[in-house]
Amino acid sequence: MKLGVVGLPNVGKSTLFNAITQTSNAQAANFPFCTIEPNTGMVMVPDHRLDVLADMYHPKKVTPTTVEFVDIAGLVKGASHGEGLGNKFLSHIREVDAIVHVVRCFDDENIIRADCSTDPVSDIETVNLELIFADLDTVQRRRDKAARQKNGGDKNAAKELELCERMIPHLEQGKPARNLEMDDEERAIMDSWFLLTAKPVIYAANIAEDALGLPESEIPGLPEVRKIAEGEGAEVLVISAAIEEEISQMEPEEKAEFLSDLGIGASGMERMITACYHLLGLISFLTCGEDECRAWTIKRGTKAPQAAGKIHTDFERGFIRAEIVPFETLAELGSMAACKEKGLVRSEGKDYVMKDGDVTLFRFNV
Repeated sequence: MKLGVVGLPNVGKSTLFNAITQTSNAQAANFPFCTIEPNTGMVMVPDHRLDVLADMYHPKKVTPTTVEFVDIAGLVKGASHGEGLGNKFLSHIREVDAIVHVVRCFDDENIIRADCSTDPVSDIETVNLELIFADLDTVQRRRDKAARQKNGGDKNAAKELELCERMIPHLEQGKPARNLEMDDEERAIMDSWFLLTAKPVIYAANIAEDALGLPESEIPGLPEVRKIAEGEGAEVLVISAAIEEEISQMEPEEKAEFLSDLGIGASGMERMITACYHLLGLISFLTCGEDECRAWTIKRGTKAPQAAGKIHTDFERGFIRAEIVPFETLAELGSMAACKEKGLVRSEGKDYVMKDGDVTLFRFNV
């Protein structure tokens, strides 16, 4: 999973990136275009289930699944026409699976902004319009190509041309591509266009430190951000980049106590990863043993042989069956032997659809 952190200059992108990745790779400074080349960082996905399995098996290695975050240069109005770092910015967005759009929901006269704006709604509109303009250019070029192919006798081009003719007015109304109603065939066509506004979005509302715990109605711009997200089918994560920066420098016990005192239970990183998993339709299955306990990320709806292929292609090619017990059952009984004794380890075949938290042993023969 690759997440692109985007937004206007000086909204807290690089501060948030450094906090989440627990690095100082991204320079965070009070001037526009502090970030030029994208910074990347791998983050281990917190999973308490691995801790339980590690206590149970005492493995040589514990391997959580990971997420890659990319801190992308700040965007300005006119980026779709090359303003600022526009073309470079847009090309980097095309490479990510989902967008974390950071918007600043607090006032600070000491923070320099390219357009002097402190309005999160205006910020969102600026970024979204540039992405839409870029997509509009892409779809118009695809329409022209599909029209030529159709006139040349290509029957498959008719479907693409029809989708283009529906997508163009949709984008011209300022709506993201992901919101257009499409059947499976049309969605496959759209996926081949690599549109920016087809990517799922989480709005990270960056609030002031002293606003954490306040009613959302009292936080500047936050209700408006939620309204925009609801209209787009996007999600909102309320986060304080400054507090996340503090948390990232704490020891585990100190961090747990600090989060408890704040009354938020989980760090912004944990909440962001959970939200992104939900947004992208991802789940994790688990494997365990004396050598390694490990989490594996798959798409919801993945069948057992394809899940086995995530471990090794031979597992999928020679798949026989999957021996599965839900994590909750294993944790309750304390051992795989106890689960087998009670007949709670299931044997599943090629049509089994994997579930989140399945503790799995794949049987295969090559």
